[in-house]
Amino acid sequence: MKPASLHDNWPADLSQEAFLTLLNTPHVRIERIISHGQASPECFWYDQPTGEWVLLLEGAARLRFEGEEPFEMMPGSFINIPAHKRHRVEWTSDVQTTVWLAVHYTG
Repeated sequence: MKPASLHDNWPADLSQEAFLTLLNTPHVRIERIISHGQASPECFWYDQPTGEWVLLLEGAARLRFEGEEPFEMMPGSFINIPAHKRHRVEWTSDVQTTVWLAVHYTG
């Protein structure tokens, strides 16, 4: 077995967000998300059946929970999003690539 890198399988085209599953078990899914200027569609809210712990590794982003003020995410920022907590990505940096590590979990 050899270690992998978060920079493996880096997409050449960043016009769309890129999702790469790093680990998938019955209770945990870990993914790398690469954004470059993307945001949630207007009036769209994520409402996920699982919890999601998110760490911003590179770049910058702004998130918003429904009914709350938006907040900035910078490298090193992390947050736990409980299942069914409606949220959206207001923006991601279009100057630099934003790299997320997302851990989706049940239970």
